[in-house]
Order: sequence, then structure tokens, then C-alpha cells
Amino acid sequence: MQVKKYVDKKYKSSLAALFEKAKSFAADIVRPAGEQKILMFGWELPPFNSGGLGVACYELAESLSRRGSRITFVLPKKQNIKLPFADLVFASDKIKITGIDTALRPYQTAKSYTNEVILSEDSRYDPSLLGEVIRYGKRAKKIVRNNKFDIIHAHDWLSFPAGIEAKKLSHKPLVVHVHATEFDRSGDGPVDKRICQIEKLGFENADRIIAVSQFTKNKIVRNYEIDPEKIDVVHNGIKAADRVLDENCFKKLKESGQKIVLFLGRITIQKGPDYFVKAAKKVIKFKPNTIFVVAGSGDMEKQVIQEAAYLGISDKVVFTGFLDHERLNSIYSSADVYIMPSVSEPFGIVALEALANKTPTIISKQSGVSETVENVLKVDFWDIDEIANKVISVLDNKSLGQCLSDMGAVEVQGNNWDLAATKCLQAYRKIR
Repeated sequence: MQVKKYVDKKYKSSLAALFEKAKSFAADIVRPAGEQKILMFGWELPPFNSGGLGVACYELAESLSRRGSRITFVLPKKQNIKLPFADLVFASDKIKITGIDTALRPYQTAKSYTNEVILSEDSRYDPSLLGEVIRYGKRAKKIVRNNKFDIIHAHDWLSFPAGIEAKKLSHKPLVVHVHATEFDRSGDGPVDKRICQIEKLGFENADRIIAVSQFTKNKIVRNYEIDPEKIDVVHNGIKAADRVLDENCFKKLKESGQKIVLFLGRITIQKGPDYFVKAAKKVIKFKPNTIFVVAGSGDMEKQVIQEAAYLGISDKVVFTGFLDHERLNSIYSSADVYIMPSVSEPFGIVALEALANKTPTIISKQSGVSETVENVLKVDFWDIDEIANKVISVLDNKSLGQCLSDMGAVEVQGNNWDLAATKCLQAYRKIR
């Protein structure tokens, strides 16, 4: 691999130029006048989150509240979040959190939902996932009657029926926010047509659609036959200032001369963990002092562990399970390379987190975040040879790794939630 071409062609921009770019992003943010009341249907909020969707909902809601919006945030189930969020949510008194008693949560499949309900032996909940989604929509009526609002904002398919019910009752405009489609969750394999029908119904009833990337917008237009003029692209952001570097994680491994390559995310077909392990096999052939860390949990965990064993690299692959916020910071900063090999990634906030922690990053071209960052290495998810080549290049060439680290950390400052909130408000104003 010709590493020089990456340094010469992709990273010749100066740090000063990137700072100016970040400043220009900030200059584009114009605070709207007046206060907007938003009824927002979401699925989880930190610290009770199982993935990036809850983080995205929370950060967007908080940024909208700072910009003058008052938000009633509806969760499927009320949780004890008053203390964890006391300083942020209740200090401004602009976000009110309420709950509807359902068994729904993000990332569920029809099978996993049914199994959980059967094990719980709770007769309140519908035994099928689709039935519970409809039930949730009907229970949203009480929330609508008890709250005044100007806009309904529903996140992903599980909340679309609730958003539609709210629109019917209140005659207020509906905005649906698409973080992933069924085609993404299936890894572009066989889809659940019932879920696709609910998604299409949400798109058709929405006054505006917010997609987290052009990549996602294109899928909505192509797979659901929706007018592209109805869809606004609002990229996710990051609070880079909140990331605290911690060099202690895996300290002994690094002291022994081991390099660390990281995969972080749900271990599902959508995220491409199997491609990560297959690329690891090729890297180890040339760089035997390399440890591959798989951080996260999911339905493919057993399969990926078995794949590592079949490839004969079990001693080189570490599975950490799900990590909380503080341990995430540690593991990012300990890694020499982060890889996001997603098969179909609507956005990919984890890539921004890696950049904020100054970790050299390789991302799938099949991702929304690839539209917003340049100081990364991009590769097709299926090209394990090229993934391996890029990993080896970063590990072998300190100048390339340092360039990716420094320039990426500066560039990511332009990807913030205030910009996302501003674009959401602009989308609201397009509603006639």
C-alpha cells in the first residue's frame, strides 16, 4: 500500500484551515425567535440506554431546549431518571419526561420481544411486537390530551403509530426522524414487510421527514417511494468536550508492545462484526503483536466468537461485552485504530466519538458519517483485504496515524448537536 498518497492527497489541509471550517459551522447557527413546544416520542435516554439511539435523542432534545424549545419527551416506560439528569434536564425546566407503560425498547426483533414478554409473565403487554407498537400508539392519546404542543416529533418506526395518533387527535404537524430503516437493520437482507409497512405509513403521514444522512434519505426514496423534497438531511453530532481521555485501559498490553484495534457497537449483522474478525486474521499474519477488541453485545455475539475460533485467532480477539460511558472513553483512547465496518450504517456516531478521542479511524463507505468527515480512511465493508491493508498502514506509519489523530480531532468539532438542532428547527419551519 502506498501510504504516502494518503498523507499527500488527503491530509495536506492545515490545522488552521480546519479550525476556520469549524468556526464557519458555528457562525451558521442562528437562534430562532420565540418558543416552540414539541411533543417528542423517543425510546430511551442515558444512562438507561442500550445503544446510540438514546444518546442521539437526548443530545438533540437538550440542544433544542437550549435554543428556545420546550419539550415533552415521551418514553415507552417511565424510569427513575430524575437524579441522573437533574443538572441538565430539569435545571432549564424546558424538558418534561413522561412515560407510557409498554414493553417496547430499541433494537428489538419480533422474536426477542415475544420471548421477553413470555418470560415476564406480564399480561398487560401484547404478546407480539407489532401488537405492542399499535397498543403504544393508542395509549399515546392520553399524553396528547394532557399536553399542549406545536410539533410532534417521532423517532424511528416503533413510535410512528404513536405520532400518527397524536396528529389525528391534535391536528398538529408530524415530523418523523429516521435513525435507521428496516433495510439497514436487516443488513440489506430479507426484511420484515410488516415493519416496512409501518415505516411507509409513518413517512406518508409525516409533514416532514428527517433523515440522519443522505445515505438514509436515498434508501427512503428508493425503498418506500417517498418524494425526496419531503425529506431533510440532519446529520448527528457529538459533544466532543465531554470526552475525557484515559490512557490506563489496556495499559499492560500496550507496555508489552501490543497494538490494539477496536470494534465498538452492537454485535449485529448491520454493524459488520464478522468482517472485523475476518480482517483481523489477515492483519495478524503481518502484525502478530496486535490485539483485536470487540466491545459491545448483540445477537451475533456467539457467532462472532465461533468465527474467531474457526479462524484460529481466539487468543488475539477480546470480547468486552457492553461498556458504559466512562469505560468507552478509556477504550477509545487506548486503541491504536478504530474500525467501523458497518454493512448499512445510517449515520455512525461512534466514528465521531473515536475521532474526538484522537483515535485513527477506518469507516465503511456504506455509512452516513462518511458524508461528514474526511480525516478518516474509508473502505467498502466487504473488502477485508483493504481493511487489513489500511490497519497495517496505520500501525506501521506513525506519521499517518498522527495525522489522522490530530486532523480528525479538529474536524469533528464541526459535527455538533447545536447544528443538528438548528437544522431540525429549519425543517419545522418548512411545514405549511
